[in-house]
Amino acid sequence: MMLPHGYELPAAIVLLVSGAVTCFAGYRLFRVVLAIYGFILGAMLASSIVGVSNTLGMVVAALAGGMVGALILVLAYFIGIALVGAGLGVLVAHVISSQVANEDPAALAIALASMAGAIGAMILQRYVIVVSTAFAGAWTILVGGIALAGDLASRGTVHAAPSGDPWILYPLSPAPGQKWVPIAWVVLGVIGTVVQLGITARKR
Repeated sequence: MMLPHGYELPAAIVLLVSGAVTCFAGYRLFRVVLAIYGFILGAMLASSIVGVSNTLGMVVAALAGGMVGALILVLAYFIGIALVGAGLGVLVAHVISSQVANEDPAALAIALASMAGAIGAMILQRYVIVVSTAFAGAWTILVGGIALAGDLASRGTVHAAPSGDPWILYPLSPAPGQKWVPIAWVVLGVIGTVVQLGITARKR
């Protein structure tokens, strides 16, 4: 995702809050979660095709792409479970590959991980939604938290990025080489799963 650098702080806060909602109430608010991640995905794709010097264009493209992405995923609610499972499979493949081999996973590994995630999601819908939203939300919390920490740190130094430079978010690799990231992800994901199964996703 590319946005003007001045938008880094609000974007990081949005990621942090939406990640918390997804992590701890993803099953109960699954349609909302689909809209959130559809918006993020659409904004990422749309903003990346606009020139880095076109500040207004990046913002407009991100908003327009985000709304289209949110609409698509909400309308695709019935296949949303499979998409979430596939997305979680891809995320797991990226995390493992980046930490073990320090590189992106092979195309075959991504395809197999997405297929396994989609099939598993359809078989065990409730539990897969709980686990996948908990871990997807946990990852989003980390991405937003790391971006927020980076923005706050840059504001206190003379090396802060010039206003004309775009802010580029790498959602699958927010802190390359940092061994604590996957550990924190697993811990947050487990906590989110426990909270959902015990409180927010309990059957009435």
